Amino acid sequence: MKLSKWTFLAIGCLAASAQAFDLSEYRLVDLGHAYNDRTLYWPTSPSHFQLKQLSFGETDGGWFYSAYLLCTPEHGGTHLDAPKHFAATGLGADAMPLDQLIAPGIVIDVSDQAARDPDYRLSVADVDEFEASHGKIAPGTIVLLRTGWSRFWPDAKRYLGDDTPGDASHLHFPSYGAEAAKLLVETRQVALLGVDTASIDYGASSDFPVHRISGASDVGGLENLTGLDQLPPTGFTVLALPMKIEGGSGGPARVVALVPK
Repeated sequence: MKLSKWTFLAIGCLAASAQAFDLSEYRLVDLGHAYNDRTLYWPTSPSHFQLKQLSFGETDGGWFYSAYLLCTPEHGGTHLDAPKHFAATGLGADAMPLDQLIAPGIVIDVSDQAARDPDYRLSVADVDEFEASHGKIAPGTIVLLRTGWSRFWPDAKRYLGDDTPGDASHLHFPSYGAEAAKLLVETRQVALLGVDTASIDYGASSDFPVHRISGASDVGGLENLTGLDQLPPTGFTVLALPMKIEGGSGGPARVVALVPK
């Protein structure tokens, strides 16, 4: 697999050499919610998180042993949307290049705007303002959109804007706007779009343009992130590693940021 120069830069940020790598030089920020019986899923999801105990206790041989049966839809909790989620020929979760999943990150903060408007969508003007302060967004960057919505997790009514079972037609939460997504994906050629809400499309969307724009360019999405308030606007590395489901349209992900101290 050929890695982009931006991936090499990200790896360089982690360590000048394998011998020199020292995690104590970084602040590690967990950007994901834990999975449990309160994990939020899309209202039309046919099932939710299940963890069934298979064994827990001392064995006949005298040692402790535990094991569980895990069941979850791909899309719920902190997870990756693979391009295949909204593009028939898009990459599946197992096929996404590592240089899209481990890359330099930025945070665009629209939490003030979202506090005033739960249907707020990132605009081209917001991207322009970010770049005026922090420089042009480089190809291969993982873009994280901070709306402040993770503070409502796991209250479905506040987080999704509506908690009617089986009905996704009355949701209200902020996210990316189509034109901003088009700029980031097609012009800036970013690696991933991430957000601290339930979708890279805003809640009231009925046609999911951001998913379609990103999927058509083999750009994935990270949804239901948290901890974005602990990150600087630039200068950190994101590791977003999903469960490697062959042919999957996404999957649960452990997302971590490495921020130099």
